[in-house]
Amino acid sequence: MTGLHPPRRVAEYRARGWWTDETVDGIFTARVAATPGRLAVVDPPGKQDLMDAAPRRLTWHELDEEVTRLAAVLLRHGLAAGDVLAVQLPNTVELVVAYLACWRLRLVLCPLPVQYREHELAALGRRAGVAAVLTAGRVGSRRPVSEVRAALPGLPVLPAHHSGPGGLDAESAAVTAREAAAVRAYAGAHPADPGDLVTICWTSGTESAPKGVLRTHYDWLAISLATLDAAGLTGDDVLLNPFPMVNMAGIGGVFLPWLRTGGLLVQHHPFDLATFLRQIAGERVTYTLAPPALLTLLLHDTELLAAADLSSLRLVGSGSAPLSPAMVKGWQDDHGIGIVNFFGSNEGIALLSAPDDVPDPEQRARYFPRYGAPGHTWSSRVSRQVSVRLVDRGTGEEITDSGRPGELRIKGPTVFPGYLGGDRMPDPFDEHGCLRTGDVFEIAGEHGEFLRYVGRTGDLIVRGGVNISPEELEGLIATHPAVRDVAVVGYPDEVMGERVCAVVVPREGSAPTLEELTAHLRAGRIASYKLPERLELRAVLPRGPLGKVLRRLLRDELAGHAG
Repeated sequence: MTGLHPPRRVAEYRARGWWTDETVDGIFTARVAATPGRLAVVDPPGKQDLMDAAPRRLTWHELDEEVTRLAAVLLRHGLAAGDVLAVQLPNTVELVVAYLACWRLRLVLCPLPVQYREHELAALGRRAGVAAVLTAGRVGSRRPVSEVRAALPGLPVLPAHHSGPGGLDAESAAVTAREAAAVRAYAGAHPADPGDLVTICWTSGTESAPKGVLRTHYDWLAISLATLDAAGLTGDDVLLNPFPMVNMAGIGGVFLPWLRTGGLLVQHHPFDLATFLRQIAGERVTYTLAPPALLTLLLHDTELLAAADLSSLRLVGSGSAPLSPAMVKGWQDDHGIGIVNFFGSNEGIALLSAPDDVPDPEQRARYFPRYGAPGHTWSSRVSRQVSVRLVDRGTGEEITDSGRPGELRIKGPTVFPGYLGGDRMPDPFDEHGCLRTGDVFEIAGEHGEFLRYVGRTGDLIVRGGVNISPEELEGLIATHPAVRDVAVVGYPDEVMGERVCAVVVPREGSAPTLEELTAHLRAGRIASYKLPERLELRAVLPRGPLGKVLRRLLRDELAGHAG
């Protein structure tokens, strides 16, 4: 499918040089030609226990051979340009091969988290119109091939596993020279267009049913440049990827920047902190991603940090929740590791706060550059390509003064063209062609040069007519020494409308009281109306397959036990 972006947008962005003729497979092919013998991708060390397959280390040439083998298998099963291939695999070499083989044949990739089972597979597979599914025979104690066959009967299900060092499976190992030539001929006869639909990713579904996010070469590759600039990545970097390669973090934050630079991609799955730290030391990792909660936890575990060799690590990208200023400062001042603060979504990555632009770590945790602010320039290309504005949700008026919350609207080459379903879905764009993000920010900084995140429109707690950001409170509560994990949600109240509840996972052997939490917050000099009035302790927080807290479940639970 081509032509998802309006022709006027394509013409404008191409004229500006923001979009080009580049395609993902074209970048990969050039990389193979430039450095065929260089190490390209490394499997997680626990792969044998995960999938009954030994970990592998492939050069760019070997990776290209694997891509050709799988592409031949896909052609043999009748897949053709424009067909949708669903892929459900953990972070392994096979996942990298599957994506590149898919795009070599001009297929549309529909990546699915390995946590999804029959219910999600059936619903999303039907909505995407998948023609086949590539998955694993075993992932841990699960049998995904069997689950997919039960969920989507009648569809070809291709198992991705090893039958020795020569290929993805017994079928692909038998690929002949003639079939390899057929792959080259097919790709040559069906050249990719940069406006092609290349992925259907899915929103997290934390507040509603997941939506299919359509992406093309144009916008994915623009996103990769934003990440590359923020981290200053080059071909000398070693990138450790602990995030599922199913959405913005894994694909835009690691996979595509790695492909652009030609460095080394180190895969990690399932997440295990000890293994993660060993990979950093053993592979001499220079850049990785980590959620804020993990960075806070690790920073406080002085014994574990003392035993870890992080000397190669120069930067860590984080986001998805507000960062603690103390955490960002601690990593920078005590360990010499800069934290890059990313803000974006599957629909449109927009903001990034990197050490070069915001050297002060405490400011970097709280603020993002306000692109277009008078008298200010920023180093990343995305800052000159993405336009941002804040809009009053009640009046529709554009906000230009500090301290007044408004919905963030964005426009630029990193923004997606639309949702799967097109006209049947609510229009995500406003009358100016800007994406309605659903995220609330306010202008900040001495000269209005920053934006400060306030919260999601659906997550804001409205107590007595005043908006309270749960993310802001979570960042502060997470610094309490007895708190391991935290979510803040509102619960109904007849008088105030909503009140604030902190749902806390305590550290082992120490559980805070509500009084201790409020005293901790008061010490940070926050407004008293933001203080939580209720504390719930949990062993774990409910999270979706991408790690996001399912606030609606907590809200529903509290609403059922209000008062």
